[in-house]
Amino acid sequence: MPLWSVHGNGRTVEPGRVVAPGERLNWPATFAMGVQHVVAMFGATFLVPTITGFPVSTTLLFSGLGTLLFLVVTRNKLPSYLGSSFAFIAPVTAATASAGMGSALAGIVAVGVLLALVGLLVQFAGLGWVDRLMPPVVAGAIVALIGFNLAPVAWDSFAVDAVTATVTLAAVILFAVLFKGFLGRISIFLGVLVGYAFAAVRGYFGTADPQTGKTPAEVIAEAPWLGLPEFHVPDFVSPGTWSAIAMFLPVVLVLVAENVGHVRGVATMTDPSVNRHTGRALLADGLATTLAGAGGGSGTTTYGENIGVMAATRVYSTAVYWIAGSVAILLAFSPKIGAVFNSIPAGVLGGVTTALYGLIGIIGIKIWVDNRVDFSRPVNQYTAAVALVIGIAGFTMQWEGFEFGGIVLGTVAALVIYHVGNLIARARRSGADDGGPIPAVGPLGGDPRD
Repeated sequence: MPLWSVHGNGRTVEPGRVVAPGERLNWPATFAMGVQHVVAMFGATFLVPTITGFPVSTTLLFSGLGTLLFLVVTRNKLPSYLGSSFAFIAPVTAATASAGMGSALAGIVAVGVLLALVGLLVQFAGLGWVDRLMPPVVAGAIVALIGFNLAPVAWDSFAVDAVTATVTLAAVILFAVLFKGFLGRISIFLGVLVGYAFAAVRGYFGTADPQTGKTPAEVIAEAPWLGLPEFHVPDFVSPGTWSAIAMFLPVVLVLVAENVGHVRGVATMTDPSVNRHTGRALLADGLATTLAGAGGGSGTTTYGENIGVMAATRVYSTAVYWIAGSVAILLAFSPKIGAVFNSIPAGVLGGVTTALYGLIGIIGIKIWVDNRVDFSRPVNQYTAAVALVIGIAGFTMQWEGFEFGGIVLGTVAALVIYHVGNLIARARRSGADDGGPIPAVGPLGGDPRD
């Protein structure tokens, strides 16, 4: 029995229908759509290793391998591409600076193992306990503080070449509002291309690196077309490793939210029964992240960019993702492609990350809006307020040789304030507790009616 049945005539999507995960179009169309998904994920996936200093080709390799592993674990029933997760940028940057790349990779492995365990628990016990531990006000605060905690990193890159950074940022915004559909969803990738070209015109590629004495153009020219990716191994024995790992633990909450959202999105657009694979999705992403960290790649997550492509094309075939993952693996064996990405100027990264980190923060705020969080309640007010200030200011705390950064402290603050605050407020009946979503007044989207 074939893995996929052919949808309709194999060339077009029938009106009012979608190509289900177990279906496919003809192989030429399936291959073309697989390549399109690689283009969709590329802009975001290569940015994470470029920003953190990880090898781009290695991250690309584990991105492709992780996608294929995801398809196997979810029994070929859940279409998804696993690209680099932006939630890892802050802890990886901090861990690399304080303890080295090996410690950062150890943190990625720890996140992957913990996420896999969460997946197993969800598969057998359901999602209810996650919703109770991390209600919308807490989840939104954690996601938002991860993005806003990165603001100083964006400024460091922006300040290197403010002119190029400004042009790049303007291009990202312009493409996002000018185009609709697929081009609008890859506005960050297009903005990088504009900034890259602008820097080239200004002579960036003729400027030699003071350490190597080579210009970016020379480095690209000397890189071979074919070669093995650069592998690294995690370091669990260095003194700073376990302190660094603590900074990574809140990322698990973000990955849970992203994976659950992805599954629900696909289920909404295809078949509600897809929701049954939530636990397997979490397990698969956990295994993929563990594999990536063990070999020198960035942690992975399900990609919203690729959901956008599926929504635009109405093609949810998992066959497309087998093509996409395989193409990504092939691209990973080209050092020249890695050299091109490593040559992206700091100003370009500064412009892109200014938008990107802010968008991560806005995603957290969107969680509040979508769930109609009641901010007239003091518990909700302080849960969000304290967590955000801790994250944005970059609070740190030393304890028994461990250093906890703003993301860890902000996450702990959100959880403690919410759950302890609600416990006290409800015992005292003070009305300060989280009373649940604000009820809709009148028809949604219009003025109240009598």
